[in-house]
Amino acid sequence: METKKTLRDRGICVVIPTYNNAGTIADIVRRALEHCLDVIVVADGCTDQTPDILQGIEGITVVSYPKNAGKGSALKRGFKQALEMGFAYAITLDADGQHFPEDIPTMLQANQKHPGALIVGERKGLEAMERSKGSKFANAFANFWFAIQTGQRLKDTQTGFRLYPLKKLRGLSLLTSRYEAELELLVFASWHGVEIVSEPVNVYYPKPEERVSHFRPIPDFSRIFILNTVLCMLAVVYGLPLAIWRGLTTFLRTTYALLFFVLSVFLVLTPATMLWLLVTKDLEKKRLGIHKMLWYFSKFVTQWHGIPGVKFSVGNPHKEDFAKPAVVICNHQSHLDLMTMLIHTPKLVCLTKDWVWNNAFYGYIIRNAEFYPVSEGTSTLMPKLRSLVERGYSIAVYPEGTRSPDCTITRFHQGAFYLAKQLNLDILPLVLYGAGKALPKKEKHLHKWPIRIEIDKRISPEELQTLGDLPREQASSLRKYYKRRYAEIANRIEQDV
Repeated sequence: METKKTLRDRGICVVIPTYNNAGTIADIVRRALEHCLDVIVVADGCTDQTPDILQGIEGITVVSYPKNAGKGSALKRGFKQALEMGFAYAITLDADGQHFPEDIPTMLQANQKHPGALIVGERKGLEAMERSKGSKFANAFANFWFAIQTGQRLKDTQTGFRLYPLKKLRGLSLLTSRYEAELELLVFASWHGVEIVSEPVNVYYPKPEERVSHFRPIPDFSRIFILNTVLCMLAVVYGLPLAIWRGLTTFLRTTYALLFFVLSVFLVLTPATMLWLLVTKDLEKKRLGIHKMLWYFSKFVTQWHGIPGVKFSVGNPHKEDFAKPAVVICNHQSHLDLMTMLIHTPKLVCLTKDWVWNNAFYGYIIRNAEFYPVSEGTSTLMPKLRSLVERGYSIAVYPEGTRSPDCTITRFHQGAFYLAKQLNLDILPLVLYGAGKALPKKEKHLHKWPIRIEIDKRISPEELQTLGDLPREQASSLRKYYKRRYAEIANRIEQDV
Protein backbone atom coordinates (compact mmCIF):
# COMPACT_ATOMS: atom_id res chain seq x y z
CA MET A 1 0.00 0.00 0.00
CA GLU A 2 2.92 2.34 0.72
CA THR A 3 4.17 1.91 -2.86
CA LYS A 4 0.74 2.78 -4.26
CA LYS A 5 0.56 5.94 -2.16
CA THR A 6 4.07 7.06 -3.04
CA LEU A 7 3.50 6.49 -6.76
CA ARG A 8 0.40 8.65 -6.65
CA ASP A 9 2.10 11.30 -4.49
CA ARG A 10 4.90 11.53 -7.06
CA GLY A 11 2.49 11.62 -10.01
CA ILE A 12 3.49 8.25 -11.46
CA CYS A 13 1.16 6.03 -13.46
CA VAL A 14 1.62 2.81 -15.45
CA VAL A 15 1.04 2.72 -19.21
CA ILE A 16 0.64 -0.68 -20.89
CA PRO A 17 0.41 -0.76 -24.72
CA THR A 18 -1.12 -3.95 -26.06
CA TYR A 19 -1.86 -5.51 -29.43
CA ASN A 20 -3.56 -8.92 -29.42
CA ASN A 21 -2.20 -10.13 -26.06
CA ALA A 22 -5.44 -11.76 -24.90
CA GLY A 23 -3.55 -14.62 -23.27
CA THR A 24 -1.48 -12.41 -20.93
CA ILE A 25 -3.08 -8.97 -20.67
CA ALA A 26 -5.42 -9.71 -17.74
CA ASP A 27 -2.60 -11.16 -15.62
CA ILE A 28 -0.23 -8.29 -16.40
CA VAL A 29 -2.82 -5.60 -15.64
CA ARG A 30 -3.98 -7.20 -12.39
CA ARG A 31 -0.41 -7.61 -11.19
CA ALA A 32 0.28 -3.98 -12.08
CA LEU A 33 -2.77 -2.92 -10.07
CA GLU A 34 -1.31 -4.66 -7.02
CA HIS A 35 1.45 -2.03 -7.02
CA CYS A 36 -0.08 1.03 -8.71
CA LEU A 37 -3.52 2.61 -8.39
CA ASP A 38 -3.32 4.31 -11.79
CA VAL A 39 -3.00 1.99 -14.80
CA ILE A 40 -3.63 3.11 -18.39
CA VAL A 41 -3.97 0.40 -21.03
CA VAL A 42 -3.68 1.36 -24.70
CA ALA A 43 -5.48 -1.18 -26.90
CA ASP A 44 -3.72 -0.65 -30.23
CA GLY A 45 -6.36 -1.82 -32.72
CA CYS A 46 -6.73 -5.25 -31.08
CA THR A 47 -8.65 -7.85 -33.13
CA ASP A 48 -8.73 -10.63 -30.51
CA GLN A 49 -10.54 -10.78 -27.14
CA THR A 50 -8.32 -8.13 -25.52
CA PRO A 51 -10.99 -5.34 -25.55
CA ASP A 52 -13.55 -7.62 -23.88
CA ILE A 53 -11.01 -8.69 -21.25
CA LEU A 54 -10.15 -5.09 -20.44
CA GLN A 55 -13.81 -4.20 -19.98
CA GLY A 56 -13.97 -6.76 -17.19
CA ILE A 57 -11.11 -5.21 -15.19
CA GLU A 58 -12.14 -2.44 -12.80
CA GLY A 59 -10.00 0.51 -11.82
CA ILE A 60 -8.11 1.04 -15.08
CA THR A 61 -8.24 3.62 -17.86
CA VAL A 62 -8.51 2.17 -21.36
CA VAL A 63 -7.51 4.04 -24.51
CA SER A 64 -8.61 2.13 -27.62
CA TYR A 65 -8.95 2.69 -31.35
CA PRO A 66 -10.03 0.36 -34.18
CA LYS A 67 -6.94 0.19 -36.42
CA ASN A 68 -3.49 -1.00 -35.32
CA ALA A 69 -1.07 1.93 -35.51
CA GLY A 70 2.07 0.46 -33.90
CA LYS A 71 3.79 0.67 -30.55
CA GLY A 72 5.11 4.18 -31.09
CA SER A 73 1.60 5.48 -31.67
CA ALA A 74 0.29 3.54 -28.67
CA LEU A 75 2.94 5.06 -26.41
CA LYS A 76 2.21 8.55 -27.72
CA ARG A 77 -1.53 8.15 -26.99
CA GLY A 78 -0.81 6.65 -23.58
CA PHE A 79 1.48 9.55 -22.66
CA LYS A 80 -1.09 12.08 -23.84
CA GLN A 81 -3.74 10.43 -21.68
CA ALA A 82 -1.40 10.39 -18.68
CA LEU A 83 -0.61 14.10 -19.07
CA GLU A 84 -4.31 14.95 -19.39
CA MET A 85 -4.89 13.07 -16.13
CA GLY A 86 -2.19 15.15 -14.42
CA PHE A 87 0.63 12.62 -14.16
CA ALA A 88 4.29 13.64 -14.27
CA TYR A 89 5.80 10.21 -14.96
CA ALA A 90 4.73 7.03 -16.71
CA ILE A 91 6.11 3.54 -16.18
CA THR A 92 5.73 1.52 -19.38
CA LEU A 93 5.80 -2.26 -19.61
CA ASP A 94 4.87 -4.73 -22.32
CA ALA A 95 1.70 -6.79 -22.20
CA ASP A 96 3.22 -10.05 -23.43
CA GLY A 97 4.40 -11.23 -20.01
CA GLN A 98 8.08 -10.50 -20.60
CA HIS A 99 8.20 -7.85 -17.88
CA PHE A 100 7.39 -8.32 -14.21
CA PRO A 101 4.96 -5.75 -12.75
CA GLU A 102 6.51 -6.73 -9.41
CA ASP A 103 9.50 -4.57 -10.45
CA ILE A 104 7.39 -1.40 -10.35
CA PRO A 105 8.69 -0.61 -6.81
CA THR A 106 12.22 -0.90 -8.19
CA MET A 107 11.44 1.74 -10.82
CA LEU A 108 9.91 3.92 -8.11
CA GLN A 109 13.08 3.72 -6.02
CA ALA A 110 15.15 4.68 -9.07
CA ASN A 111 12.86 7.67 -9.65
CA GLN A 112 13.29 8.80 -6.04
CA LYS A 113 17.06 8.54 -6.36
CA HIS A 114 17.15 10.17 -9.81
CA PRO A 115 14.15 12.54 -10.05
CA GLY A 116 13.48 13.83 -13.54
CA ALA A 117 15.53 11.02 -15.13
CA LEU A 118 14.43 8.55 -17.77
CA ILE A 119 14.83 5.14 -16.10
CA VAL A 120 15.61 2.22 -18.43
CA GLY A 121 14.76 -1.23 -17.08
CA GLU A 122 17.85 -3.22 -18.02
CA ARG A 123 16.76 -6.85 -18.39
CA LYS A 124 18.86 -9.08 -16.14
CA GLY A 125 20.56 -12.14 -17.62
CA LEU A 126 19.45 -11.25 -21.13
CA GLU A 127 22.52 -12.72 -22.83
CA ALA A 128 22.06 -16.12 -21.18
CA MET A 129 18.46 -16.49 -22.32
CA GLU A 130 17.32 -18.36 -25.40
CA ARG A 131 16.48 -15.71 -27.97
CA SER A 132 16.32 -15.57 -31.74
CA LYS A 133 19.35 -14.33 -33.65
CA GLY A 134 17.22 -11.45 -34.90
CA SER A 135 16.39 -10.35 -31.35
CA LYS A 136 20.03 -10.46 -30.25
CA PHE A 137 21.17 -8.57 -33.32
CA ALA A 138 18.46 -5.93 -32.96
CA ASN A 139 19.49 -5.14 -29.37
CA ALA A 140 23.21 -5.00 -30.16
CA PHE A 141 22.49 -2.92 -33.27
CA ALA A 142 20.38 -0.42 -31.33
CA ASN A 143 22.92 -0.19 -28.47
CA PHE A 144 25.71 0.55 -30.94
CA TRP A 145 23.88 3.31 -32.78
CA PHE A 146 22.59 4.86 -29.55
CA ALA A 147 26.20 5.21 -28.36
CA ILE A 148 27.21 6.77 -31.71
CA GLN A 149 24.32 9.22 -31.68
CA THR A 150 24.53 10.33 -28.04
CA GLY A 151 27.97 9.45 -26.70
CA GLN A 152 26.29 7.40 -23.97
CA ARG A 153 26.38 3.65 -23.49
CA LEU A 154 23.40 1.53 -22.47
CA LYS A 155 23.33 -2.25 -22.30
CA ASP A 156 19.64 -2.54 -23.15
CA THR A 157 18.10 0.11 -25.39
CA GLN A 158 15.33 -2.24 -26.56
CA THR A 159 13.63 -2.83 -23.24
CA GLY A 160 10.03 -1.69 -23.01
CA PHE A 161 10.12 -1.46 -19.20
CA ARG A 162 10.90 2.22 -18.58
CA LEU A 163 9.95 5.22 -16.49
CA TYR A 164 9.48 8.34 -18.59
CA PRO A 165 9.48 11.95 -17.25
CA LEU A 166 6.48 13.01 -19.32
CA LYS A 167 7.09 16.76 -19.16
CA LYS A 168 10.63 16.34 -20.51
CA LEU A 169 9.83 14.18 -23.51
CA ARG A 170 10.90 15.79 -26.77
CA GLY A 171 10.20 14.80 -30.34
CA LEU A 172 6.80 13.25 -29.64
CA SER A 173 5.32 14.96 -32.67
CA LEU A 174 8.06 13.37 -34.80
CA LEU A 175 7.82 9.98 -33.11
CA THR A 176 7.77 7.05 -35.49
CA SER A 177 4.87 4.66 -35.12
CA ARG A 178 6.45 1.28 -34.42
CA TYR A 179 9.18 -0.48 -32.43
CA GLU A 180 11.92 1.99 -33.30
CA ALA A 181 10.03 4.73 -31.44
CA GLU A 182 11.51 3.58 -28.12
CA LEU A 183 15.05 4.14 -29.38
CA GLU A 184 14.00 7.51 -30.75
CA LEU A 185 12.66 8.55 -27.34
CA LEU A 186 15.99 7.66 -25.71
CA VAL A 187 18.02 9.58 -28.27
CA PHE A 188 15.93 12.76 -28.06
CA ALA A 189 15.97 12.61 -24.25
CA SER A 190 19.76 12.35 -24.25
CA TRP A 191 20.15 15.23 -26.70
CA HIS A 192 18.06 17.45 -24.45
CA GLY A 193 20.07 16.69 -21.33
CA VAL A 194 17.66 14.30 -19.63
CA GLU A 195 19.57 11.98 -17.32
CA ILE A 196 19.25 8.37 -18.48
CA VAL A 197 19.70 5.69 -15.81
CA SER A 198 19.75 1.91 -16.18
CA GLU A 199 18.02 -0.09 -13.46
CA PRO A 200 18.20 -3.92 -13.48
CA VAL A 201 14.79 -5.62 -13.75
CA ASN A 202 13.64 -9.20 -14.15
CA VAL A 203 12.60 -10.62 -17.50
CA TYR A 204 10.78 -13.74 -18.64
CA TYR A 205 11.20 -15.28 -22.07
CA PRO A 206 8.75 -18.12 -22.77
CA LYS A 207 9.59 -21.03 -25.00
CA PRO A 208 9.84 -20.09 -28.70
CA GLU A 209 6.59 -21.82 -29.57
CA GLU A 210 4.73 -19.85 -26.83
CA ARG A 211 5.96 -16.39 -27.76
CA VAL A 212 3.71 -13.75 -29.28
CA SER A 213 5.69 -11.39 -31.49
CA HIS A 214 4.59 -8.81 -34.01
CA PHE A 215 8.13 -8.07 -35.17
CA ARG A 216 8.55 -8.24 -38.99
CA PRO A 217 12.26 -8.77 -39.70
CA ILE A 218 12.65 -7.24 -43.17
CA PRO A 219 10.31 -4.19 -42.99
CA ASP A 220 11.09 -3.43 -39.34
CA PHE A 221 14.87 -3.71 -39.78
CA SER A 222 14.53 -1.43 -42.80
CA ARG A 223 12.66 1.15 -40.74
CA ILE A 224 15.27 0.95 -37.98
CA PHE A 225 18.09 1.39 -40.50
CA ILE A 226 16.45 4.46 -42.04
CA LEU A 227 15.74 5.94 -38.61
CA ASN A 228 19.34 5.49 -37.46
CA THR A 229 20.63 7.09 -40.64
CA VAL A 230 18.45 10.14 -40.00
CA LEU A 231 19.38 10.24 -36.30
CA CYS A 232 23.10 10.11 -37.08
CA MET A 233 22.74 13.16 -39.32
CA LEU A 234 20.67 14.95 -36.70
CA ALA A 235 23.26 14.10 -34.04
CA VAL A 236 25.79 16.26 -35.88
CA VAL A 237 23.57 19.24 -36.68
CA TYR A 238 21.23 19.13 -33.65
CA GLY A 239 22.35 16.84 -30.81
CA LEU A 240 26.01 17.91 -30.67
CA PRO A 241 25.29 21.68 -30.71
CA LEU A 242 22.76 21.16 -27.90
CA ALA A 243 25.36 19.30 -25.81
CA ILE A 244 27.97 22.03 -26.40
CA TRP A 245 25.50 24.77 -25.48
CA ARG A 246 24.41 22.89 -22.36
CA GLY A 247 28.02 22.42 -21.23
CA LEU A 248 28.81 26.07 -21.93
CA THR A 249 25.80 27.39 -19.99
CA THR A 250 26.63 25.12 -17.04
CA PHE A 251 30.21 26.42 -17.03
CA LEU A 252 29.09 30.06 -17.27
CA ARG A 253 26.44 29.59 -14.57
CA THR A 254 28.95 28.03 -12.18
CA THR A 255 31.68 30.57 -12.96
CA TYR A 256 29.33 33.49 -12.51
CA ALA A 257 28.05 32.19 -9.15
CA LEU A 258 31.59 31.54 -7.88
CA LEU A 259 32.91 34.93 -8.97
CA PHE A 260 29.89 36.71 -7.52
CA PHE A 261 30.44 35.00 -4.16
CA VAL A 262 34.20 35.57 -4.02
CA LEU A 263 34.04 39.20 -5.14
CA SER A 264 31.12 39.97 -2.84
CA VAL A 265 32.98 38.59 0.15
CA PHE A 266 36.34 40.21 -0.63
CA LEU A 267 35.15 43.52 -2.05
CA VAL A 268 31.94 44.13 -0.10
CA LEU A 269 31.31 42.02 3.00
CA THR A 270 34.83 41.88 4.43
CA PRO A 271 35.62 45.61 3.94
CA ALA A 272 32.16 46.53 5.26
CA THR A 273 32.71 44.36 8.34
CA MET A 274 36.13 45.90 9.00
CA LEU A 275 34.79 49.42 8.55
CA TRP A 276 31.76 48.74 10.76
CA LEU A 277 33.94 47.36 13.55
CA LEU A 278 36.23 50.38 13.26
CA VAL A 279 33.62 53.14 13.39
CA THR A 280 31.12 51.56 15.81
CA LYS A 281 31.86 51.81 19.51
CA ASP A 282 28.97 49.87 21.07
CA LEU A 283 29.89 46.16 21.21
CA GLU A 284 26.35 44.83 20.87
CA LYS A 285 25.64 47.17 17.99
CA LYS A 286 28.83 45.93 16.27
CA ARG A 287 27.77 42.32 16.52
CA LEU A 288 24.18 42.90 15.43
CA GLY A 289 25.37 45.00 12.50
CA ILE A 290 27.49 42.11 11.19
CA HIS A 291 24.52 39.76 11.54
CA LYS A 292 22.36 42.16 9.58
CA MET A 293 24.98 42.27 6.80
CA LEU A 294 24.93 38.46 6.57
CA TRP A 295 21.14 38.49 6.66
CA TYR A 296 20.86 41.05 3.84
CA PHE A 297 23.53 39.33 1.77
CA SER A 298 21.85 35.92 2.11
CA LYS A 299 18.44 37.35 1.17
CA PHE A 300 19.97 39.21 -1.76
CA VAL A 301 21.62 36.07 -3.15
CA THR A 302 18.78 33.61 -2.60
CA GLN A 303 15.66 35.74 -3.03
CA TRP A 304 16.45 38.99 -4.80
CA HIS A 305 19.48 38.45 -7.01
CA GLY A 306 19.00 34.72 -7.34
CA ILE A 307 21.40 31.84 -7.80
CA PRO A 308 21.66 31.20 -11.58
CA GLY A 309 19.36 28.37 -12.63
CA VAL A 310 17.89 28.01 -9.14
CA LYS A 311 14.36 28.92 -8.16
CA PHE A 312 14.28 29.51 -4.39
CA SER A 313 11.15 29.43 -2.23
CA VAL A 314 10.23 29.45 1.46
CA GLY A 315 7.28 27.85 3.21
CA ASN A 316 6.20 29.28 6.57
CA PRO A 317 2.70 27.95 7.30
CA HIS A 318 2.96 28.56 11.06
CA LYS A 319 3.97 32.25 10.63
CA GLU A 320 7.23 31.80 12.51
CA ASP A 321 8.95 35.16 13.21
CA PHE A 322 12.05 33.88 15.07
CA ALA A 323 11.42 36.44 17.82
CA LYS A 324 11.78 33.83 20.55
CA PRO A 325 15.21 32.13 20.76
CA ALA A 326 15.31 28.46 19.79
CA VAL A 327 17.68 25.75 18.68
CA VAL A 328 17.15 25.84 14.92
CA ILE A 329 17.90 22.52 13.21
CA CYS A 330 18.09 21.74 9.51
CA ASN A 331 19.15 18.86 7.30
CA HIS A 332 22.53 19.41 5.62
CA GLN A 333 23.15 19.00 1.87
CA SER A 334 25.36 21.63 0.30
CA HIS A 335 27.59 24.70 0.59
CA LEU A 336 24.42 26.64 -0.19
CA ASP A 337 22.72 25.55 3.03
CA LEU A 338 24.06 28.32 5.26
CA MET A 339 22.55 31.10 3.16
CA THR A 340 19.16 29.38 3.21
CA MET A 341 19.42 29.33 7.01
CA LEU A 342 20.55 32.94 7.50
CA ILE A 343 17.71 34.56 5.52
CA HIS A 344 15.13 34.12 8.27
CA THR A 345 16.47 36.44 10.97
CA PRO A 346 19.60 38.46 11.70
CA LYS A 347 19.56 37.10 15.25
CA LEU A 348 20.94 33.68 14.40
CA VAL A 349 24.34 32.14 15.09
CA CYS A 350 25.56 28.85 13.65
CA LEU A 351 27.77 26.19 15.15
CA THR A 352 30.33 25.25 12.53
CA LYS A 353 33.21 22.93 11.77
CA ASP A 354 36.78 24.14 12.18
CA TRP A 355 37.38 24.47 8.43
CA VAL A 356 34.39 26.78 8.13
CA TRP A 357 35.43 28.88 11.11
CA ASN A 358 38.95 29.23 9.70
CA ASN A 359 37.84 29.66 6.08
CA ALA A 360 39.98 32.14 4.13
CA PHE A 361 36.98 33.59 2.30
CA TYR A 362 34.50 34.28 5.07
CA GLY A 363 36.13 33.11 8.32
CA TYR A 364 36.85 36.69 9.46
CA ILE A 365 33.20 37.62 9.11
CA ILE A 366 31.67 34.64 10.87
CA ARG A 367 34.18 34.80 13.73
CA ASN A 368 33.12 38.38 14.38
CA ALA A 369 29.48 37.32 14.08
CA GLU A 370 30.01 34.97 17.04
CA PHE A 371 29.73 31.74 15.10
CA TYR A 372 31.57 29.09 17.09
CA PRO A 373 33.25 25.79 16.13
CA VAL A 374 31.73 22.71 17.72
CA SER A 375 35.27 21.48 18.44
CA GLU A 376 35.46 23.91 21.39
CA GLY A 377 33.45 21.43 23.41
CA THR A 378 30.32 21.80 25.50
CA SER A 379 31.99 23.19 28.62
CA THR A 380 33.56 26.06 26.65
CA LEU A 381 30.58 26.69 24.37
CA MET A 382 27.76 26.64 26.89
CA PRO A 383 28.50 30.02 28.63
CA LYS A 384 28.88 31.71 25.22
CA LEU A 385 25.66 30.21 23.89
CA ARG A 386 23.78 31.07 27.06
CA SER A 387 24.89 34.68 26.67
CA LEU A 388 23.70 34.71 23.06
CA VAL A 389 20.29 33.32 24.02
CA GLU A 390 19.91 35.96 26.74
CA ARG A 391 20.56 38.58 24.05
CA GLY A 392 17.75 37.14 21.89
CA TYR A 393 19.76 34.96 19.46
CA SER A 394 18.77 31.52 18.23
CA ILE A 395 21.37 28.78 17.81
CA ALA A 396 21.50 26.98 14.45
CA VAL A 397 22.79 23.41 14.28
CA TYR A 398 22.99 20.80 11.51
CA PRO A 399 22.22 17.57 13.42
CA GLU A 400 23.73 15.41 10.66
CA GLY A 401 27.09 17.09 11.26
CA THR A 402 28.14 16.82 7.61
CA ARG A 403 26.60 17.28 4.18
CA SER A 404 24.65 14.34 2.85
CA PRO A 405 26.26 13.03 -0.37
CA ASP A 406 22.91 12.14 -1.99
CA CYS A 407 20.40 14.32 -0.08
CA THR A 408 19.15 11.41 2.06
CA ILE A 409 18.62 12.20 5.74
CA THR A 410 21.60 10.66 7.52
CA ARG A 411 22.01 9.93 11.24
CA PHE A 412 21.24 12.81 13.60
CA HIS A 413 23.76 13.53 16.35
CA GLN A 414 22.41 14.40 19.77
CA GLY A 415 24.26 17.70 20.31
CA ALA A 416 21.39 19.96 19.22
CA PHE A 417 18.98 18.22 21.55
CA TYR A 418 21.43 18.37 24.44
CA LEU A 419 21.75 22.13 23.88
CA ALA A 420 17.97 22.55 23.79
CA LYS A 421 17.69 20.74 27.12
CA GLN A 422 20.52 22.66 28.80
CA LEU A 423 19.29 26.04 27.56
CA ASN A 424 15.59 25.19 27.95
CA LEU A 425 14.84 26.16 24.35
CA ASP A 426 12.33 25.07 21.74
CA ILE A 427 13.52 23.03 18.79
CA LEU A 428 12.63 24.81 15.54
CA PRO A 429 12.83 22.41 12.54
CA LEU A 430 13.71 23.73 9.08
CA VAL A 431 13.41 21.18 6.26
CA LEU A 432 15.61 21.90 3.25
CA TYR A 433 15.07 20.44 -0.22
CA GLY A 434 17.12 20.83 -3.39
CA ALA A 435 20.36 22.48 -2.26
CA GLY A 436 22.18 19.18 -2.63
CA LYS A 437 20.71 18.77 -6.12
CA ALA A 438 21.70 22.29 -7.20
CA LEU A 439 25.24 21.92 -5.82
CA PRO A 440 25.96 18.28 -4.93
CA LYS A 441 28.60 17.51 -2.32
CA LYS A 442 31.05 15.81 -4.65
CA GLU A 443 30.54 18.01 -7.70
CA LYS A 444 31.93 21.41 -8.60
CA HIS A 445 29.34 22.77 -11.03
CA LEU A 446 25.96 24.32 -10.40
CA HIS A 447 22.86 22.51 -11.65
CA LYS A 448 19.46 23.97 -12.52
CA TRP A 449 17.27 22.82 -9.65
CA PRO A 450 14.63 24.32 -7.34
CA ILE A 451 15.49 24.92 -3.68
CA ARG A 452 12.78 24.96 -1.05
CA ILE A 453 13.05 25.47 2.70
CA GLU A 454 10.03 24.94 4.92
CA ILE A 455 9.78 26.23 8.50
CA ASP A 456 7.88 23.71 10.58
CA LYS A 457 6.16 24.13 13.93
CA ARG A 458 8.25 24.67 17.04
CA ILE A 459 8.71 21.78 19.43
CA SER A 460 8.59 22.90 23.05
CA PRO A 461 10.81 21.29 25.73
CA GLU A 462 7.72 19.48 27.04
CA GLU A 463 6.82 18.17 23.57
CA LEU A 464 10.42 17.17 22.96
CA GLN A 465 10.33 15.09 26.12
CA THR A 466 7.51 12.99 24.66
CA LEU A 467 9.86 11.93 21.85
CA GLY A 468 12.28 10.38 24.32
CA ASP A 469 13.91 11.07 27.67
CA LEU A 470 17.45 11.11 26.29
CA PRO A 471 18.87 13.41 23.57
CA ARG A 472 19.84 10.40 21.43
CA GLU A 473 16.23 9.15 21.52
CA GLN A 474 14.99 12.60 20.54
CA ALA A 475 17.56 12.73 17.72
CA SER A 476 16.34 9.38 16.39
CA SER A 477 12.69 10.50 16.52
CA LEU A 478 13.42 13.79 14.75
CA ARG A 479 15.37 12.00 12.04
CA LYS A 480 12.32 9.86 11.28
CA TYR A 481 10.23 13.04 11.20
CA TYR A 482 12.68 14.69 8.76
CA LYS A 483 12.69 11.66 6.46
CA ARG A 484 8.90 11.82 6.23
CA ARG A 485 8.78 15.58 5.72
CA TYR A 486 11.58 15.56 3.16
CA ALA A 487 9.76 12.86 1.19
CA GLU A 488 6.57 14.93 1.23
CA ILE A 489 8.37 17.98 -0.18
CA ALA A 490 10.31 15.91 -2.73
CA ASN A 491 7.18 14.12 -3.95
CA ARG A 492 5.53 17.45 -4.59
CA ILE A 493 8.42 19.30 -6.21
CA GLU A 494 9.88 16.45 -8.24
CA GLN A 495 6.78 16.21 -10.38
CA ASP A 496 7.93 19.41 -12.09
CA VAL A 497 11.73 19.15 -12.21
